[in-house]
Amino acid sequence: MAEATTDAPKPAEKPRLISEADVTKYKTAGDIVHDVMKKLIELCVEGAKIIDLCIEGDKFIEEGTGGVYNKAVKGVKMGKGLAFPTSISVNNTVSHFSPLASDPLSSQALAKTIVVGASEQEPVTGRKADVIKAAWNAAEIAMRLVKVGNKNFTVTDAVAKTAAAWDCKPVEGMLSCQQSQNVIDGKKRIILNPNEAQKRDIESITFAEDEVYGIDILISSGEDGKARIEDSRTTIYQKDSSVTYQLKMKNSRAVFSEVQKKAGAFPFNVRALEDEKRARLGLQEAVQHGLIKPYEVVYTPANTFVAAFHFTIALVPAGPLLLTHPPVWYKPELVKAEKELEDDELKSLLTKSLRESRKSKKKAKEAEGNADDV
Repeated sequence: MAEATTDAPKPAEKPRLISEADVTKYKTAGDIVHDVMKKLIELCVEGAKIIDLCIEGDKFIEEGTGGVYNKAVKGVKMGKGLAFPTSISVNNTVSHFSPLASDPLSSQALAKTIVVGASEQEPVTGRKADVIKAAWNAAEIAMRLVKVGNKNFTVTDAVAKTAAAWDCKPVEGMLSCQQSQNVIDGKKRIILNPNEAQKRDIESITFAEDEVYGIDILISSGEDGKARIEDSRTTIYQKDSSVTYQLKMKNSRAVFSEVQKKAGAFPFNVRALEDEKRARLGLQEAVQHGLIKPYEVVYTPANTFVAAFHFTIALVPAGPLLLTHPPVWYKPELVKAEKELEDDELKSLLTKSLRESRKSKKKAKEAEGNADDV
């Protein structure tokens, strides 16, 4: 009599931290941002007011998100909208500039800059070109280093080395964070150009499968990349979900309730609240006790320039997946820098595709097997 045979049990599949549906939603968000950027770039003409561009950007995002995922799932509607208010950085502005009509700088307008007016006949040159080239190449290199098994400080060091090729520096202390549902500033982080205290505070981490990161590459033409707060009024804030405090003032409680309803866990601009004057007064107590954190406007020194590139990347099982589009405004022929990247290791990295092909993976495994046999 033949012996009965049983199939060996299949190993349980590892649970996914992000599903295919999640990836689709991320990519949909990336598509919306890409369309909005195309519209905003068309509006970036000489004389355009920054406040108007910020308002339009927020409106375009709301319109884009309003057109998708409108069907309730199990009776629950999906939360959608701004993940971060539109802000515009001119020349030495690093981040978070999105003025209100009442602000002294609300009338600031665009002049002929790295985006406005550049053409093949009149390309960007000098230190503006250097900082753009440095930022672009640093972003491309960071993109290839954010992969499973690599460390965050590997990215930090490579970005600094790339920027140095154009005599530039990453902006000190700028962070890129792991992202998850309703969280844009997760605990796993990459820091640029850290000072000694920041090196001690930022934990060394290893990138893992199914993680998503929003990567901000900010490069300065200044000597040390240091940035500081100046006179601009803070307009962007975010609720800190880790802090608990019972607000004392009635107006503070009302404003905090409005923030929770309109922005949830995400950053918001004061202009999104019903009454600006009341909102500013109400936010004071919440900020003082850590319930709300400010995104202060940061600058590098005068006569320096800052260039920034942002991308979102998912570390899915098949390999790194870019969730955002390349910037619509950047074209190599519009930027004429005198220097180029010379480091052979970094140049080699730039030639590699973001995701390794199956054939390359197979060859690598065969090479490892042959090495073990020797």
